[in-house]
Amino acid sequence: MRKRVTAMLTVLFLACSLSLAGTFAATTKQFSDVPPSKYFAGAVYELTERNIIGGYPDGTFKPGNTITRGQAAAIITKMIKLDTSNVLDPGFEDVTTSNGYYKAIAAMAEHGIISGYGDGRYGPNDPIKRGQMASILVKAFDLPRYNISAHDMANPFKDVIPYYYLTSHADNILILYKFGIVGGTSSDKFSPNAFITRGQAAKMLKATEDLKPPMMTIGPAEMDLEEIEWIEDEKIDSAVYHGILVKGKVLFSGETEDKIQIVPFKEGTGTLIVRGLKENKTVNKKYYVHIKEENGELKPTLEEKETFHATEAELAVLDESRNRTSQDVEKITLYTMDGHHVSSSLKFEHCQYGYSVCFDIKQQGQYIATVYFKDGEEARYGIEAAPNQASFNYEIRVIEEQTSDQVDMGAKYNIGKHTIRTKDAEQIVTVTRDPGTNVFRATASGQQEGIVDIDFEHKITEKSCDGTDCYTIVWLGLYVKVERIGSIVNVSIFKSMEPDH
Repeated sequence: MRKRVTAMLTVLFLACSLSLAGTFAATTKQFSDVPPSKYFAGAVYELTERNIIGGYPDGTFKPGNTITRGQAAAIITKMIKLDTSNVLDPGFEDVTTSNGYYKAIAAMAEHGIISGYGDGRYGPNDPIKRGQMASILVKAFDLPRYNISAHDMANPFKDVIPYYYLTSHADNILILYKFGIVGGTSSDKFSPNAFITRGQAAKMLKATEDLKPPMMTIGPAEMDLEEIEWIEDEKIDSAVYHGILVKGKVLFSGETEDKIQIVPFKEGTGTLIVRGLKENKTVNKKYYVHIKEENGELKPTLEEKETFHATEAELAVLDESRNRTSQDVEKITLYTMDGHHVSSSLKFEHCQYGYSVCFDIKQQGQYIATVYFKDGEEARYGIEAAPNQASFNYEIRVIEEQTSDQVDMGAKYNIGKHTIRTKDAEQIVTVTRDPGTNVFRATASGQQEGIVDIDFEHKITEKSCDGTDCYTIVWLGLYVKVERIGSIVNVSIFKSMEPDH
């Protein structure tokens, strides 16, 4: 008799504990303790109608009761329609196959939605806390994983403190708050460690379902990758969409559960750069992100592209010795390196507070730009626009034509003899020293580019003071840098300084 009573109590307990997960038939009957005036009433009745949650045999819902972590797993698994038919054992020591919530817990763990306490337990019978529920909902419904610090998201809660260097419930609480899914237990508290009630849980579930923004989620396999390492949402129009990389766990196959979330803001086109791995090799992919409105909802689509956009080239024109700035530029002509005419008067802009002029290069190749100044002088520049697989912009390199350079180390210093250390330096540059002086001259020679190092026999030590502190600088020698773009050559001499110790 005692065993029979015990068995009956066990069955009754299990029925009540599963009621929130919809073990009772759907019904339109009103719960006696959920009047329409309650803020969670609409959610309770809709989810009950959909057989996702249920009430108790006595006609109540008991909205103030807590729910367990096991119950939460069962509810959410049902709501997001996770397949529980062939689940992998999650390995939690307190969740055996005989547990009524085993399949739901296993399915959610397999999809990276839950991970347990970290000590090998899941705690299926522990009441779930508000903070824990927030993190589960963000992952289960695949909400945008906004970087809290980068997006300067509002945080009215004194007890919710996000840390930029680790992921916590705080991040997910603020994501839910951003979308209007949750509020606090008071104006300045969320109470993340308080147990969530059945009424609150119903409201949070329905609000998450209703308020999730339209978005697209794509994984490595859809881009023919095994892992996504990095993304950059370079945008033609910065207000079109936002791209978010969510790193996932590594699977037995070696692939990862990384994913990219595309959150549209308005109609238009943006660009997306993706760096990933395939067969242990780095792969860069470039996409146009098209956002179009369909049936009142913004829909993103991706189009893989190999094109390049016009890219800005910047020419430094500032010359303090001539009191010259970009305002003294009269016009700029542009030719390809092999002499084809591009423009007799390029449209340009003044950049860097008069330090330089800027204009767009529209095609790959090498160019010669000639800058004409108002005083009648001119300067030539070599420009190279090379493909950059990690960007829609070209890799731009610019040098000003200067076939020789010189430097005077000062007559007061005894540097002794000098030694050119670089082998075959004459194939790059010819270096001479004026007799009886410390004046060095370098002139381009040969067709190579590179760096030529010159050592002094004696170091030069200089002291410099700025009114507050004094510094000692030790010069070891010189180095000459020779750069070439087509027929344009730049020779520049620099002092070699002893590194700080």
